[in-house]
Amino acid sequence: MTSSWSAAAAAAVLMLAGAAQAESDAPAKPPAVARHHRTKARPKPAPAAAPAPGPSPAELAHAPRMGAWGFDAAGRDLAASPARDFYEYANGAYLKALEIPADRSRFGAFDKLNELSEDRMRAVVEQAAADRAASGERGQVGALYRAFMDEARLEKLGKAPLKADLAVIRAEKTRADVARTMGVSLRAFGGSVFGAQVQPDAKDPDHYAVYLGQAGLGLPDRDYYLQAQFAPQKAKYEAYVAQMLGLAGWPKPAAAAKAIVALETEIARASWTRAQQRDDNAMYNATAVADLPKLAPGFDWTPFLEGAGFAGKVKTLVVQEKTALPQIAAIYARTPIETLKAWQAFWLADQAAPFLPRPFDQAHWTFRSATLDGAKVEAPRWKRGVALADSQIGEALGKLYVAAYFPPESKAKMLGLVGDIRTAMKGRIEKLDWMSPATKAKGLEKLAAVTVKIGYPDKWRDYSGLKLTDDDLYGDVQRATAFDWNFRLSRLGGPVDRGEWGMTPPTINAYYNPLGNEIVFPAAILQPPFFDPDGDMAVNYGGIGGTIGHELTHGFDDSGRRYDATGKLTDWWTADDARRFEAEATKLGKQYAGFEVLPGAKINGDLTMGENIADLGGLLLALDAYHASLKGRPAPIVDGLTGDQRVFLGWAQVWRGKTREDAMRRQLVSDPHAPERARVDVPARNIDAFYDAFGVKAGDPMFVPPADRVRIW
Repeated sequence: MTSSWSAAAAAAVLMLAGAAQAESDAPAKPPAVARHHRTKARPKPAPAAAPAPGPSPAELAHAPRMGAWGFDAAGRDLAASPARDFYEYANGAYLKALEIPADRSRFGAFDKLNELSEDRMRAVVEQAAADRAASGERGQVGALYRAFMDEARLEKLGKAPLKADLAVIRAEKTRADVARTMGVSLRAFGGSVFGAQVQPDAKDPDHYAVYLGQAGLGLPDRDYYLQAQFAPQKAKYEAYVAQMLGLAGWPKPAAAAKAIVALETEIARASWTRAQQRDDNAMYNATAVADLPKLAPGFDWTPFLEGAGFAGKVKTLVVQEKTALPQIAAIYARTPIETLKAWQAFWLADQAAPFLPRPFDQAHWTFRSATLDGAKVEAPRWKRGVALADSQIGEALGKLYVAAYFPPESKAKMLGLVGDIRTAMKGRIEKLDWMSPATKAKGLEKLAAVTVKIGYPDKWRDYSGLKLTDDDLYGDVQRATAFDWNFRLSRLGGPVDRGEWGMTPPTINAYYNPLGNEIVFPAAILQPPFFDPDGDMAVNYGGIGGTIGHELTHGFDDSGRRYDATGKLTDWWTADDARRFEAEATKLGKQYAGFEVLPGAKINGDLTMGENIADLGGLLLALDAYHASLKGRPAPIVDGLTGDQRVFLGWAQVWRGKTREDAMRRQLVSDPHAPERARVDVPARNIDAFYDAFGVKAGDPMFVPPADRVRIW
């Protein structure tokens, strides 16, 4: 399960919340790089007692209300002025009382709702696990969960599951052998200095392409290797690498760890930044497979492609970080084979650790969660088991989840809200004074073509060819990863499946996919604080309306605007329109870049640009849609609050939360989403209606002169 293929993958999916904001402390889905890990081995604990069963599906049927009318009015800090600090005014009392749970690196509205989703998944998973005669999806979900929860068996097996894969690494004699194993690792446990994925072709979105990009970093971002502020984490990473190699039985682990971190530091210097990766045109370089040795000499491309299963199936692929690849290939060529083998052994153990005995799992958690994110205790095992099922066979679990918790009327309500926001976006495009008629026409065409997906896929994924057993956790995860890889590999040359989903139904998130020109809302998000069918509609428009608007605006942000109505990466703007857009986007970026989150730590306005534009657009569209819903009637006053005030408060309520300092510093360099406080205050400062709603005047800290307010959508 190779990892660090950083890029906004080929699909460039743009989410409402990033990893730091929609956090789970469960093992990440392999092939994702950054899992949650550790530094000191602990004494072997006594076998854990079986967890008490969770609530039944019936007990979890309804999400809790937010206050009496959809907003937690008691969570405000009425001593704070909305003209000075709107986020504090909206959420201050809640934040003062909030303590981040010990097993979390952050907590807030998203996380509270995620807890409900976890409990709901647990209920259906435990029911499936209790039925040993179950077949189909229930049988697979139950078997995988039982395998994960059987800690006694994991302890009995020890590191034996690693034996065969370590033997392959130890047997490598040549760089070609190393490259072949790296290719195999794309569909198994292990690491590679290059990553690859099968995704729709950005220049031909009706067909699939292979994307090839930089990889090879075990820390969350290149900055962890290169910036002085992360020197302590880098030093602890070296200790962790040595610890993992020692647990795996690799010789001279301390010396190997030193060489591995030096290798990854070289790769980090060569790698593109996350801000650079946001340039979709720069990230698309169609390249003949036969030309890879000329583009990036020094790497054994033929065995790598054979190991990945691409040989004979693809003649052209898309190279992403084009200037980084030859540098990484040169680093690979001059690195001693023994260092490359030790690096592969570490990545194997690191990725497999959550599925091995306690010393591996604890080491993994301590570094990845405690050291990097500041978590205090490991999440309960049942949570990690549920998350594993969601990550490996998500649509099998999702099918059970939807049957228990997603009534058909929820989908109908959501479609109505999406229609309101789409109408508001149409009105905004038509009224833009900076966009030419030609570009407006193309924009309206794209808006009309947006596909809306709500709740769950129309056609569920078929896992019938996947074997999962309750006595082979390591093998289960390996087989599930290979099954998914082979499924995607089989689609090369065929038409793109436009019905596919990039998130599972229990996910508390949403996304826009530019290659499909689609907005997607999983079943679990249609609940408080996003939407309360019995709550105040102004708050609903601020919550779920702002969310819908956020995703819709992604189709027209600095990245999404480069894709047309069909999902093709192409320039459909006039040059003058693009210049005017970029001038406003630059103004917005400067506002975020001046926002200090921690002493001396500010937001990267370039990295977060797309999400910042989407937040501003989403809140504007929520206001427009709410006003339209009144049909000329005056907005009601609720608890002394006007309709516009409640829309802004509904948006602010979604983003209330706290983050540990280590996790926040990680977010600032690796997450394209700004921290929550900025997601509330900065968009509001650019919206004229906010000034009228809360009486903000010149001289107030929230005040931005009208000429300096950002006017994009």
